[in-house]
Amino acid sequence: MSQQQKELTRRGARSRQSIIAAAMSVIAEQGSRASLASIGAVVNMTAAGLLHHFGSKNNLLLAVLEERDRIDAEMLRAIWEEGQPFLETLETLVDLNQTKPELVQLFTVLVGESASPKHPAHDHFARRYADRHREALEVLQNEQRAGEIRSDVDLEEIVVLELAVMDGLQIQWCLDSEVDMAARFRAFTRILRQAIMVEPVGRPRWRRALARSSRSS
Repeated sequence: MSQQQKELTRRGARSRQSIIAAAMSVIAEQGSRASLASIGAVVNMTAAGLLHHFGSKNNLLLAVLEERDRIDAEMLRAIWEEGQPFLETLETLVDLNQTKPELVQLFTVLVGESASPKHPAHDHFARRYADRHREALEVLQNEQRAGEIRSDVDLEEIVVLELAVMDGLQIQWCLDSEVDMAARFRAFTRILRQAIMVEPVGRPRWRRALARSSRSS
């Protein structure tokens, strides 16, 4: 690849990031009904220019969700590295989601539509849930090995259950804004803690070590 081609590639990547940032801002205000024209106006680009980079509005919406997932994943990793327990971390995430109603609505609409294997976003969401399942299971396994979670608890079932409750509450919240999603989720985690947790004794050594390693890196 020539130097000129490399520069064009970098410019294209910067343009895509600028468009995604603009789309996130507009969608946060207008929801999934936001037009390409309103998004393009933020970055001084026509609808045709946006389609040049993303091909379709649906692809742009997916890119917005992927960016939101990336930001959330970085936040979750940072929290886990500091030693915050799994369920508390999920509570933090639900609190955050409750401040972003339009993005939650966009996610809920697209994930519902993608249930059909023929939908262009089907593979994206299938991978997303597989990744979330794997990451959550790893954290819970650490807590179980540390003696925080009872050894007889089926962690696979816990992961499936917490994902189902989070998504189910998001649907209810999208349909009825009076639903306090964060409070309902905390009611669920209180029940879950009583069912699976060993009585805590101080901060586990693996959490202290992980936190120290994170701060020193």
